Amino acid sequence: MIYVALGANIGERAKQLLEAIQAMEKAGLHITKQSSVYETAPVGFVDQPSFYNMVVEVETTLSADVVLEYLQRIELKLGRERLFKNGPRTIDLDILLFNGEDIQSKHLTVPHPRMHERAFVLAPLEEIAPDVEVKGMTIRQLFMNLPDADRQDVVRLQTLVNLV
Repeated sequence: MIYVALGANIGERAKQLLEAIQAMEKAGLHITKQSSVYETAPVGFVDQPSFYNMVVEVETTLSADVVLEYLQRIELKLGRERLFKNGPRTIDLDILLFNGEDIQSKHLTVPHPRMHERAFVLAPLEEIAPDVEVKGMTIRQLFMNLPDADRQDVVRLQTLVNLV
């Protein structure tokens, strides 16, 4: 399975998450599961609005490079601008896991290199894929290994349909 993290903190956050999912489906990325939406504090650059984050499980026959290209096109279509690292964004789409593969390329690293330290990724991923293993640990174990303060900083809201 493929897992993609979605995040937004500019404009109508829930609507942008929904539009990204719809665009993914149109691109041939079949969404088989989706987490609830979580409201989270920004990481890195903290002087910005809070994020809405979620994770979706995707099935596709496309390669990782093609999936990445489609996700980046969707980001551009939805107004994503990369002004500076960890800055505000209309939408952010990141491949977390890709069919259990280890991928190291110029443009893509899978598993996502920082997912194990990010509650805003692990909380929604743990909701839909708690027993998936990454480097010898389950997602649930990775989430529970985070400091309590990090886990408590992630607030589960509702399903996306109820927020839009």
